[in-house]
Amino acid sequence: MRVTVLGAGVVGVTTAWYLAEAGHEVVVVDRQPQPARETSYANGGQISLSHAEPWANPQAPLKVLKWLGREDAPLLFRPRADPAQWRWGLSFLMECLPGRTRTNTLAILSLAKYSGERLRALRAQTAIEYDALACGILHVFTDAREFSRVPARARLLREQGIEAEILDADQCLRLEPALAESRVPIVGGLFGPDDESGDARLFTEKLAALADGRGVRFLLGHQAAALETARGQVTGLRVRRSDETEETLVSDAWVVCLGSYSPLLLNKLGERLPIYPVKGYSITVPTDASCLAPTVSITDEERKLVFSRLGNRLRVAGTAELTGYDSSLNASRCEAILNRTLEFFPRAGDRSQVEFWAGLRPATPGNVPLIGRTRYRNLFLNTGHGTLGWTLSCGSAAALAAIVSGRSPEIRFPFRGGIA
Repeated sequence: MRVTVLGAGVVGVTTAWYLAEAGHEVVVVDRQPQPARETSYANGGQISLSHAEPWANPQAPLKVLKWLGREDAPLLFRPRADPAQWRWGLSFLMECLPGRTRTNTLAILSLAKYSGERLRALRAQTAIEYDALACGILHVFTDAREFSRVPARARLLREQGIEAEILDADQCLRLEPALAESRVPIVGGLFGPDDESGDARLFTEKLAALADGRGVRFLLGHQAAALETARGQVTGLRVRRSDETEETLVSDAWVVCLGSYSPLLLNKLGERLPIYPVKGYSITVPTDASCLAPTVSITDEERKLVFSRLGNRLRVAGTAELTGYDSSLNASRCEAILNRTLEFFPRAGDRSQVEFWAGLRPATPGNVPLIGRTRYRNLFLNTGHGTLGWTLSCGSAAALAAIVSGRSPEIRFPFRGGIA
């Protein structure tokens, strides 16, 4: 059948790929002129199985209170006269309960593990190149109290079949020699050897080109304006072209992969999604032979920053800012990321050549994405991946393609609307 995918980020393009693999005629609609021009454009680059604990955890509320008023805070809440923001914030607090955190962590772990398998299979099938490195991810800790919780975290990962190694400070430096120049005292680390890194934008662009070569049609520069419904199903999509003209598309099924903008389209249908935009920042530092930048991907657990080597670039990303649909750059937060980078890696690269970027992550309160059915029988969701869109993209897409095709996904996960 014909399936129209709304969104050409990493989640939308992988969804289109797996739907085409399942034998469907696929159309992708996106307002941007090229794929991966919003949230997927300059993310942190990590494909992380070992970092499944959601932002909403028992330690989060006290940390948020401690960070109030700090422009460089890892998680910054900017109160607005926005009921959606306050509803999301209250739901976030509920998801911080220990039982909810464990349930959410296990769901994310299951999907992350499956997604890693799907990505490796896709890479073997297509030989796609995207500055990938399979060197693992090292989570470094600078606070002894935080590090004391690592054994429990490692045990949970191992119970789910994910390898996790607890390292002391010297072992961290041996694993990643670039840390030897760090001015930040490291007390220990958690290493996920099965983790990877790579450029999500490059991956999305190349997969879109492969999909196009296999018959997937891309309608770029087309804004999804409104879904039309009748008798419990979607009958059409009104799109607005870049020249401001409009047309109505028809399809047998529809998949919403619009990230933070998914609620804005579906609210009109009475489909309320618990997604709120959380702004994240990144910097990209050019590197050359004279630089001493890491090869192993690093996560700074204190500041919630990730460092990934992407060819001759170092990508550093993180922080979360709840400030609505504002994607403008905040100079203080950009400088905080750059300064922290140079504390860890003083010779990472030329700071005068740094590129700054900000994008909106589609976050659910518990960080578990929304995958599956809606109240409309031919309308499906694959959205709300928060900070883990790149990590979860292939697994989410493969599972969603199975549901659309009337098959059961290969993993257990809290899919919306069931799988029958």
